Amino acid sequence: MKIRLPRPAARSRWFAGAAALAVLAGAGTWTAVADDGTPAVHREDRVHTMPGAKIDTSYFTAGGPERRPAVLIGHGFGGSKDDLRAQAEKLARDGYAVLTWSARGFGSSTGRIGLNDPEHEVRDVSRLIDWLAERPEVELDADGDPRVGVTGSSYGGAISLLAAGHDKRVDAIAPQITYWNLADALFPDGVFKKLWAGIFFTTGSAAGGGLTDAPAPDGESTDGDGPGGGTPGDAQRDGASPGDGQAPAAGAPGADGSAPRNPSVCGRFQPQLCAMYERVAVSGRPDAEARRLLEERSPSAVADRIKVPALVVQGQSDSLFPLTHADAIAKAVAAGGAPVAVDWISGGHDGGDRETARVEARISDWFDRYLKEDESAATGPAFRVSRTGGVDSTDGRAQLRGASADRYPGLGSGPVTIPLTGREQTFANPAGASPPSVSAVPGLTGGAGALSSLGVGISLDFPGQSASFTTAPLPATTRITGTPQVTVTVASDTGEAVLFGKVYDVAPDGRRQVLPSQLVAPVRIEDAREGRKVTLRLPAIDHEADAGHRLRVVLSATDLGYASPAEPATYTVSADGPLTVPTAPSVRTQAAGLAWWVWALPVAGVIVAAALLLTARRRAVAPAPDPDRAGVPLEITGLTKKYARSTDRYAVRDLSFRVEKGQVLGLLGPNGAGKTTTLRMLMGLIRPDEGEIRVFGHAIRPGAPVLSRVGAFVEGAGFLPHLSGRENLELYWRATGRPAGDARMEEALEIAGLGDALARAVRTYSQGMRQRLAIAQAMLGLPDLLILDEPTNGLDPPQIREMRDVMIRYAAGGRTVIVSSHLLSEVEQSCTHLVVMDRGQLVQAGPVAEITGEGDTLLVTTDGEVADPVVEKLAALPGIGSAVRSGEGLLVRLDGASATTLIAELVRLDVPVTGVGPHRRLEDAFLTLIGGSA
Repeated sequence: MKIRLPRPAARSRWFAGAAALAVLAGAGTWTAVADDGTPAVHREDRVHTMPGAKIDTSYFTAGGPERRPAVLIGHGFGGSKDDLRAQAEKLARDGYAVLTWSARGFGSSTGRIGLNDPEHEVRDVSRLIDWLAERPEVELDADGDPRVGVTGSSYGGAISLLAAGHDKRVDAIAPQITYWNLADALFPDGVFKKLWAGIFFTTGSAAGGGLTDAPAPDGESTDGDGPGGGTPGDAQRDGASPGDGQAPAAGAPGADGSAPRNPSVCGRFQPQLCAMYERVAVSGRPDAEARRLLEERSPSAVADRIKVPALVVQGQSDSLFPLTHADAIAKAVAAGGAPVAVDWISGGHDGGDRETARVEARISDWFDRYLKEDESAATGPAFRVSRTGGVDSTDGRAQLRGASADRYPGLGSGPVTIPLTGREQTFANPAGASPPSVSAVPGLTGGAGALSSLGVGISLDFPGQSASFTTAPLPATTRITGTPQVTVTVASDTGEAVLFGKVYDVAPDGRRQVLPSQLVAPVRIEDAREGRKVTLRLPAIDHEADAGHRLRVVLSATDLGYASPAEPATYTVSADGPLTVPTAPSVRTQAAGLAWWVWALPVAGVIVAAALLLTARRRAVAPAPDPDRAGVPLEITGLTKKYARSTDRYAVRDLSFRVEKGQVLGLLGPNGAGKTTTLRMLMGLIRPDEGEIRVFGHAIRPGAPVLSRVGAFVEGAGFLPHLSGRENLELYWRATGRPAGDARMEEALEIAGLGDALARAVRTYSQGMRQRLAIAQAMLGLPDLLILDEPTNGLDPPQIREMRDVMIRYAAGGRTVIVSSHLLSEVEQSCTHLVVMDRGQLVQAGPVAEITGEGDTLLVTTDGEVADPVVEKLAALPGIGSAVRSGEGLLVRLDGASATTLIAELVRLDVPVTGVGPHRRLEDAFLTLIGGSA
């Protein structure tokens, strides 16, 4: 049965013929296209003269003289008809007459770019349909009315929708990754999408390099060329006066009276579009005229007139035309009573897999059903979404699996509410909106949006410029399909706020988070000085969050792709309800098919498994916690690590020592001793080859829960200079996702001793204050074990003394500090115990007093140098262990003799003694130990 929607009577043969005469002014040639398959495809290149432009086209047919439906294919913005040749030839072999063309201002076509202006680009399509109506190969529904479908991607996808709305002869469409309302695409919720708009207009400005008519291809007729070309009949056909559509001179005002300030950079854009872009790009904010100009060129302007079957293909990895546009298209087509199917592909304008072969095959099936009226043609499900199912080990590409439903679920099907935690938060829009947060980077991400489903992303939110609210761990795996929503109250000290909402999938450890498809949803909120409650529609996504993961809603003041207010502002945001996520329960993922090698190579699999069991290094299972050592902050036993490229040298070898509560342990050793490697293994950053590390009885592995009891400060920390010390610490703690009450902020600050400086901007801090703020950051939550690597770097003597006091106060509360430093004098004064390493091995461990030998070693200062025979006589005396010369006199180790006896012997030997006192220098003991191990 032929499925046709109601349409008015066909235009008269005379009317269509007269219009066709205009576009026939540019005669063409037939060219046989060589092809390996059959039948051969023939291409006819022709230049059609339109009012104000010449349109370069290619016409493809294959097979005999029988009539067949026609298909028009539009190209993407910045492209040309040449991009469409492969698809056109395939459709021609499938039994269609296919016409491709370069739109105004692109390829070899002339005229000005009007962004699918109904008065120009859309009328060009109608004139091309007139021409198809006269072709003997094209099937007709009536005189002047060919059976025709239109498809295309992006810019070409929009023209297919506009053609269906403006010309009732269009019978079916298949728009791909395109827009419904161009104003909503470039000015979503009143926020200027500056990066994509800039790419748009820069591409168009360079499209032709000028406004003069390009010469026709060699051998082609140019009859009727020039602005205003065509016939009087053509003007009557479109209801316009002769010369309608003529390109105005560069810099001339547009229809709305606007003119660009700098017409030399407008390229082939219509002046009013160029002026609009200049105006919005400078102000950073769209105005009503800009919206009107784009809306009237959008498919949404003819929503009630699109009444033909539509296959809507939209990209998930697309920050230019997100899934909300496909949703609007589907609803409009369905409201008009026409069949509609929606297909969410993996890729999009931000990169990723465009699934070209599958999509083009589905478009061919769609046209088979609605143009050829082949009722046996399978058009596919009403809704399909591509989902990532892992990575192909052979080529590293993401494997896709389809999920489908027998009806389009929309963006809010199966809503589930998830409570959010997080107090009211205040953050800043920085001056100049810089530095901006990062989500998608058009033209640069190379498919990062599509790879986000594999845990890959580049998102970045600066502390102090965003608020976040987090759910509890998900009790079960949750598939989000559609648009999450959240209600918040927003206040701004300027009365206006521009926010960028996003939903992160946060791993259980809180360190790894993924922004699905790298998408954000901008919103402009006005009249917000006293606070305003708004419901935010977050980006439409299809993403699976695993059980145990959290969802984090982040509202940022800036985003790289958008224009934020340049004026500094302070925003306050609170969450007024749960996060609502759509789950689309009717959408079912197809079962994964088994690859051929699963059946063909079972024996090989067994062999590989056996080889792995025999030769691979076994990964040790984490030992159970030892309750007997639950009170021991750190115990290292037999720790060994050798890096892959070091075959004959160990970074750490057979290292063992133990640290008790209340100790301040100094980790000493020359460069290359293995101190950093030891600390990395202690923090779970790298795995040891042998041995184990236990913290409070728990064996350390990457991500071990007991690491939450460990705080670390390595060399330095980054702070936002415009925020105060307290604000920096609060932002850091919120970023960890842990409850605010667990931070024990005041206790950490009291130990750090920053005082009133906490209220000042960090940019006013001295180096010592920054170091103490970094220590306070490591102390947040008051971890039981604190690791400090070179905490006194860059400090002057008073600041070093303050840092020493901080460490001593922290350990005094029963906690443990491990400090690695090269300042031996400070280690001697602040540490209670030492571990000395050299060449990866333990040299000595124990109390500082024991290692320095301060109980039995005396420093004898003298007036002048003591002769060698006198030193030898002193060393040989009973009760004297040794006597060596030092820079300040003599170092004498007592071995039974008393200090009084020593002084008497010095006097007897006529040694010019000026003082005798205990030796407290760690440096000498350290050098002795290291030298002895060499």
